Amino acid sequence: MTTPDALPALLAALHDAVGPAGLVTDPDQVRSHLTDWRGAYSGEAAAVVRPASTDEVAAVVRLCRGAGVGVVPQGGNTGLCGGAVPDASGRQVVLSLTRMRRIRELDPANQTITVEAGVVLQSVQEAAAAADRLFPLSLGAEGSCTIGGNLATNAGGTAVLRYGTMRDLVLGLEVVLADGRTWHGLRGLRKDNTGYDLKHLFVGAEGTLGIITAAVLKLFPAVRSRATAWVALPGPAAAVELIEVVRALAGDRLTGFEVMSRQSVEFVLAHAAGARDPFAEAHPWYALVELSDTLPDAGLGEVVETALGEAFERDLALDAVIASGSAQVAALWALREGISEAQNREGPSLKHDVTVPVSRIPAFVEQTDRALAAAVPGIRVVAYGHVGDGNLHYNLSKPADSDDAAFRARADELARVVYDSTVSFAGSISAEHGVGVAKRDLLTDYEDPLELELMRGVKALLDPAGLMNPGKVLPAG
Repeated sequence: MTTPDALPALLAALHDAVGPAGLVTDPDQVRSHLTDWRGAYSGEAAAVVRPASTDEVAAVVRLCRGAGVGVVPQGGNTGLCGGAVPDASGRQVVLSLTRMRRIRELDPANQTITVEAGVVLQSVQEAAAAADRLFPLSLGAEGSCTIGGNLATNAGGTAVLRYGTMRDLVLGLEVVLADGRTWHGLRGLRKDNTGYDLKHLFVGAEGTLGIITAAVLKLFPAVRSRATAWVALPGPAAAVELIEVVRALAGDRLTGFEVMSRQSVEFVLAHAAGARDPFAEAHPWYALVELSDTLPDAGLGEVVETALGEAFERDLALDAVIASGSAQVAALWALREGISEAQNREGPSLKHDVTVPVSRIPAFVEQTDRALAAAVPGIRVVAYGHVGDGNLHYNLSKPADSDDAAFRARADELARVVYDSTVSFAGSISAEHGVGVAKRDLLTDYEDPLELELMRGVKALLDPAGLMNPGKVLPAG
């Protein structure tokens, strides 16, 4: 553990390592690194450093290790679980990777792109498109989140159904380890069985085992046609059946399948400028279904029409609209992607990112809704998500006209209601947002003790001093 007297020497050494452009001292600039984007988590830091190369990252880690100072890696700071925010001690260093934004190589023949950790997700999408390729990860924060953060949290997004999570999209990594050495694992190989697949240790580890500085990512053929439909549903059970109807007809051309409760959509209609209800009347649930193909004229509209026809025959759909152009596609997706921000306008938003087997989603929703209504009469459940892979964002808003502070004070109690229900259906309390500090201590109750023991063993091996993003992911014990 470092002492306050050692901090000035560390700051001077960090200045020498990263130069004046790499050491952030302006209070306004520092402040943006100390609080997450929602304002839910805040801390203090001894310094904020912005290295411009892997060698500089390694130098910073070595200096911090020598001083006994914890390092908190940070990308776009768009996370929801506090995993990229320093603690309140003021004795940790925030290591921002946002200056590391080079696209090192794009290899069309190998269908790969090699990028540094600070590259914004949207920039990777655009670089792939310029080469007539697709990088399929897509999520609401894609204009500001970074590849390093996407990898650190094993981000999912709206296309997991077809392309998988970041763990499925990465082939190789470059990682600065806790002792300052660099693992050069930037291999663009789809087959490599030479021992353990080490990259998967760092994907989803939230910077607790090392700092990802670059990655080789998979690319795919560009999408040249798509069909998007907005479908009104009587409930989650209809959504699960509709997935199977569409999948049977479309196969892997089914790219996205999102569901939203009426409460979710009502918040967007109330708070998002220009948002319009596609239907004349309200319905209990909705699905946003998207098919895509590499062929320019793949007949996807006809596939969707056939699927919807069967859905109406089986009383799965109450109403439906197929988008007629790019503007309408964007408008439909805006209804889905605007939910989180719209909910924040309604007061405290208690967010829970859970996953259960797809087949058990209807029973999970029914049971959890009932338990929450009993605990807080009038509570507004904002349930939506990537039901095709079992992932629901099961968020809670206070009853209308009730007290913010009183509702926020019950956050832990209500989280237990959601998580107890989740595990009763063989689910996970963290689907794609990570653990951070928000769910760290909950792992003691919801994770297998042997799994925690193994994870602590990996942490002790790779970061024996406990200086890589200390206090995140693993509970004390």
